[in-house]
Amino acid sequence: MASVEENDDRNDSPGPSGYAAARLRLLDAESRSGPPRRSGLSRITDEWVSALFETAARESGVRGAALVAVGGYGRGELSPRSDLDLLLLHDGRDSGAIAALADRVWYPVWDLGIALDHSVRTASEARKVAGDDLKVHLGLLDARHVAGDLGLTAGLRTAVLADWRNQAVKRLPELRELGLERAERAGELQYLLEPDLKEAHGGLRDATALRAVAASWVADAPREGLAAARRTLLDVRDALHLTTGRATDRLALQEQDQVADALGLLDADVLLRQVYEAARTLSYASEVTWREVERVLKSRSVRPRLKALLGGRPAPERTPLADGVVEQDGEAVLARTARPEKDAVLPLRAAAAAAQAGVPVNLHVVRQLAKVAPPLPVPWPAEAREELVTLLGAAEAAVPVWEALEAEGLITRLLPDWERVRCRPQRNPVHTWTVDRHLVETAVRAAGMTRRVHRPDLLLVAALLHDIGKGWPGDHSVAGETIARDMAARIGFDAADVAVLATLVRHHLLLVETATRRDLDDPATVRGVAEAVGSVSTLELLHALTEADALATGPAAWSAWRASLVADLVKRVGAVLAGEPLAEAEPAVPSAEQERLAVEAYRTGGPVLALRAREEGDAALGVELSIALPDQPGVLPAVAGVLAMHRLTVRTAELRLADVPVEGAEPVLLLVWRVAAAYGGLPEAARLRADLVRALDGSLDLPSRLAEREKAYEAGVRRRSVQPPPPRVTVAASASRHATVLEVRAQDAPGLLHRIGRALEGAGVRVRSAHVSTLGASAVDAFYVTGVDGGPLGAGEAAGVARGVGAALG
Repeated sequence: MASVEENDDRNDSPGPSGYAAARLRLLDAESRSGPPRRSGLSRITDEWVSALFETAARESGVRGAALVAVGGYGRGELSPRSDLDLLLLHDGRDSGAIAALADRVWYPVWDLGIALDHSVRTASEARKVAGDDLKVHLGLLDARHVAGDLGLTAGLRTAVLADWRNQAVKRLPELRELGLERAERAGELQYLLEPDLKEAHGGLRDATALRAVAASWVADAPREGLAAARRTLLDVRDALHLTTGRATDRLALQEQDQVADALGLLDADVLLRQVYEAARTLSYASEVTWREVERVLKSRSVRPRLKALLGGRPAPERTPLADGVVEQDGEAVLARTARPEKDAVLPLRAAAAAAQAGVPVNLHVVRQLAKVAPPLPVPWPAEAREELVTLLGAAEAAVPVWEALEAEGLITRLLPDWERVRCRPQRNPVHTWTVDRHLVETAVRAAGMTRRVHRPDLLLVAALLHDIGKGWPGDHSVAGETIARDMAARIGFDAADVAVLATLVRHHLLLVETATRRDLDDPATVRGVAEAVGSVSTLELLHALTEADALATGPAAWSAWRASLVADLVKRVGAVLAGEPLAEAEPAVPSAEQERLAVEAYRTGGPVLALRAREEGDAALGVELSIALPDQPGVLPAVAGVLAMHRLTVRTAELRLADVPVEGAEPVLLLVWRVAAAYGGLPEAARLRADLVRALDGSLDLPSRLAEREKAYEAGVRRRSVQPPPPRVTVAASASRHATVLEVRAQDAPGLLHRIGRALEGAGVRVRSAHVSTLGASAVDAFYVTGVDGGPLGAGEAAGVARGVGAALG
């Protein structure tokens, strides 16, 4: 007897209104989410289209036809906005009647606004199309009988599966290539901030591909966690469909909180972490499966020739890699003499040996080690620590090996604190990776810098741990210092090395933040970094870690310009740590070119400027723009506005009074800016000067001109439905003895520096220098300002200026 719940899913009538009502009840029933909803939706759809088919076939007298569900519908996985994939299969006897029958099934579906992917074919036609189109063949592998002649459906299924297995040598490489192209186009699901749940690598398409591989009888995917991962992605897609009311597979940022709420999750971060974990399971299963497919297909093509030559099946070749580890068939496996149940270091030794040889670790070996290898003692023995460093030192070859250990739980067993960062999303578009993968990628980058430092082991481990505090509340550098101490001691480093690693983790952002936001000519800047770092050897490690971290973050985090600033800071700090006295900053001496500009500005009474490319070695560091003009109010906002109008990005800006080598001449204002073209080429200096003259005399309405660009920019932000956080302006206490340092963090936008300059001008303060840095969509700027007396502002006045700038940006 059917339950009440089952009866609720049934159609009130075979007509569209009955189906629509039953569908709506099912989608509104919170208790029926997940697989019950998908199977229920498939069931009531079966009942409806089956009734349509049977009524039409009976009234038209059609025999020898069947209605077949294929693709996702064939698997019984209908999401709220899924297409219906239907095949009208027939025996080819009465094409006119079959066409009429198809219309009587298709049109009611279209009338309800349901997307329909349909076809009408004989079994031989379906097989021929499948032979020409891999995607059609994949859909037919999930063919399921809905109504009509069961024998037709069964015959087609049998034939299609036989074709798939017989053509596996050709079809599986095609399927692999299709997946690689899709991954290149859609990216890796486990690392994307706005992932495509279906198309990205590790998504639902890959789950379907694994089913197809299993159907070929060539290989099968590792089953542990696979069904749960698939279910997670399907549940998220269901919630996404219901939240947006659209047939979408892209989990956009603005919809993640609603989807999380619909699934009963705490927030969008928890949602993304579940998605990433599911994607990682599917991605790992895919890599293992395709490796096995390649091995089997290769053996099928090679074995007959070897048998003919050798008269029998040869024994597999085994090449020693390390104690207890050998290479066989392109994978690291255990030697026959290995005793994994008695060798606690064997998991790390096998991983290090595999990475150094550039081969993966066999799946069954990793699982065996996870089950039987005893835990390492704490602290680790020296061999275990050395094998970890060897693994990390293998650079890119370490990544797949690390992922294999992580998939089977070995990483969190070795390093329990790793669980906090595993699959943790980073809400910053500058970051390419999740926290855990970023740490591994930083170690990969650091492996290429081990020749630059005296302690490569400390560099590699610091790279692996530098963001370990991101799994905890508060400043991740502060939390990370404590965790790194514990982890370094666990790994077996002595007290001195533990202290160095803790310092590196605590200050891993110090060099790049100081170099890009502070005045390096200010002794307080250099002295503060030297006191934090403590020694030349630690500075050397921190320099390499800074570069590795930035390179592993993403393309927006590192550049020749940033590298040059960090190198300059390291040179100055190294001199202090080596015992050289730190002299007070001398007033900057103008170059010959700047002195010429100052003289010309004095003589003409107006602005003069020059553009000069800056390079260091083979690295382009942007363009230096020097401007000299008589001292007057409004210079900073005027110059910043003109540069923004010409789409020039400002990296640094220095403003100072320069003496004119003419007797009795008043000093002129000298501005030295580092700029780069946002896109296109640089404008001519004459055009910049003409617009600057107009901006200073008021004939060029900069606010209006920039407002047009800002309006277009803000419209683009609204279209992306991303609400940026509010701007934040703070006073950096004790950052300089000569000036007050204001830090501005805001959404980058055209004219931002112009608005800041107007606010500072309105506050009656002078800007000595500006250090402008853009990371992704965020501007992180620092301004050295003084009062009219040339000294730092009082605490109350500085706070007031900060509030005023914040209000202007808000």
